[in-house]
Amino acid sequence: MHPGDVTTGPGLATGDTHVVVACPPGLDVRRTVGRLRRGPGDPTWATTPGAVWHATRRGPGAATLRLCPVPGGVRADAWGPGASAVLTEAPALLGLLDDPTGFAAGLHPVVARAHRTHAGVRLARSGDVWSTVVTAVLEQRVVGVDAQASWRRLVARHGSPAPGPAPAGLRVAPPPAVWRTLPVWEWRRAGVDAQRSDTVRRAAAVAHAMRADLDPPELARRLRTVPGIGPWTTAEVTSRALGDPDAVPVGDAHLPHLVGWALTGRRVDDAGMLHLLAPWQGHRQRVLVLLQLAHLGRMPAYGPRGPRALPMR
Repeated sequence: MHPGDVTTGPGLATGDTHVVVACPPGLDVRRTVGRLRRGPGDPTWATTPGAVWHATRRGPGAATLRLCPVPGGVRADAWGPGASAVLTEAPALLGLLDDPTGFAAGLHPVVARAHRTHAGVRLARSGDVWSTVVTAVLEQRVVGVDAQASWRRLVARHGSPAPGPAPAGLRVAPPPAVWRTLPVWEWRRAGVDAQRSDTVRRAAAVAHAMRADLDPPELARRLRTVPGIGPWTTAEVTSRALGDPDAVPVGDAHLPHLVGWALTGRRVDDAGMLHLLAPWQGHRQRVLVLLQLAHLGRMPAYGPRGPRALPMR
């Protein structure tokens, strides 16, 4: 078998159905899919000994996916109406559709070292555009821990239990129709202001057009037609939902400083970040992921962390 090849079989006492995905040696499953998780308490993700679990929704309905490394690959079991759909997408979720051709890690020693250290990390493609839109909008203009708390509360209250023998507390996020009709007090109890909740509702009205089969530029174009969604949000969505290797979230309050510190030892702004990343055009998101894995938390402190400041158009 070659990486990404699958063999199928009945679930027996495990999933409703399953596949075994052939993977290259050294694939880091937890870190590859871990960047899709919105904080350690994300109710749509869970870990148990030897397994990573994810609750999601596809066209036919809700699904629970369990990923377990096995010799030569990863066994993916799935339960629920959407089981077959999520199993079809398992290679993409594991980063096996990620194409690093042309990536020149050796252009900078820090990037080269991060690439060697984290050689098992791929760019995952979640395929779940809608939930990624919601989480990205919730993260606008607030610190990450606050956005993650809002996501936890809203999914816990308005999502549904994950199908199958899922870990306790694993939930499927609501579909667009539910987000569109949430009463204002539910948003406020979750700490979400009117600007962000209105953006989610506007996006929900056109969620049918935000498809995972689009290429990143087209999805970004459609997203930007929604008032309240700008370049930062579109980059977050295309990078996580579509595995876009070149997405750069311009407008983040901290990311330029991380890039500047890692590559030059000094702070830079958005323009400086884009200049530093230019040699890796086509793979800039890949560089950002590697730098975050290698340098997160290692920058010198420059004062208290404030909310993100990002363009809204």
